[in-house]
Amino acid sequence: MAAAAPDGRSLVGRTVRLDPASDHDAEALFDALDDDRVWEMGYGGAKPRPKSAGAWRQAMEQAAKDDRVMYVVRLMAVADPHGGRVVGTTSIGDLDLANEKAHIGWTAYAPDVWGTSVNPECKLLLLWHCFEHCGLGRVKIQTDIINVRSQAAIAKLGATREGVVRRDMKRRDGTWRDSVVFSVIADDWPAVKAGLEARLAAL
Repeated sequence: MAAAAPDGRSLVGRTVRLDPASDHDAEALFDALDDDRVWEMGYGGAKPRPKSAGAWRQAMEQAAKDDRVMYVVRLMAVADPHGGRVVGTTSIGDLDLANEKAHIGWTAYAPDVWGTSVNPECKLLLLWHCFEHCGLGRVKIQTDIINVRSQAAIAKLGATREGVVRRDMKRRDGTWRDSVVFSVIADDWPAVKAGLEARLAAL
């Protein structure tokens, strides 16, 4: 199948739902991520930390300009599968259809869902969309070298650590970030998918 761009559909799992971000999500997103712990390990790069819901609306506008599919992450609600609390955001971006690759990133969650099923199920849904709907061959996932927690979480997904890109981008404090790069390629996907499904079943 020819590689195609993510189509902006909602991605629905057992415990989370990923919906394309829209203006009416901005307040809930601000509330979920307005926590020092979210930002202390370099999330957002050199961009200022949002001080209001309006800043998240601007982030959504910028994502659209960058051809990045930005999602809000909701916990599934038993009574309302279309509702549930917003607990974070994630994106598919840096799309290169000629080379069948993309980048899953721009990811942040409310601290109370760290270490739960939220991240593995989000990654399962995103990777499933990239490989099985979009026909991509490579997905990159990366993080700041100082973010040891994020590196461990990415490795636990089954992604392969490829190396470190030195002096990759500026942080908000003006220092330079080294980025630790991981990937999942199409050949890896069946084993990664099975591992994530088993992990979620155990949780």
